[in-house]
Amino acid sequence: MKSLFKKISISSDHAGFKLKEEIKKNLKKKKINVIDLGPKTDRSVDYPDFAKKVARYVASNKSKIGILVCGSGTGMAMSANKIKKIRAAVCYNKASTSLSRTHNNANILALGSRLTKKQTALKLVNIFLSTKFEGGRHLRRIKKI
Repeated sequence: MKSLFKKISISSDHAGFKLKEEIKKNLKKKKINVIDLGPKTDRSVDYPDFAKKVARYVASNKSKIGILVCGSGTGMAMSANKIKKIRAAVCYNKASTSLSRTHNNANILALGSRLTKKQTALKLVNIFLSTKFEGGRHLRRIKKI
């Protein structure tokens, strides 16, 4: 699948660090510019700090899309969604990932490293980055968020 995006910001907490590194490696093989906003190690950190870094990056158009990884994906998504213009979606299978883009125009993918196997996560990233927003009735709804 071909990515619609050439520049992606990414972050994790300590639980998601290893998977974040695997996702980065995979994206770089595809010649996608990855902006890693931390952390740099798997030492314990507070996930809201890193979720907000990516959310602010995306909200300010420094990257059009972001990826967040923590243990469940939920904490990161909740934190990111506090930032205006952000639509972070916790995705766990092909359908949830595809719909987050086609219907919700999600601009941040949140993954749970404790709930999603590496190969599945890499597939979900590919789906997220290659799926277009449908617009139409969905745009009307998004404007209400």
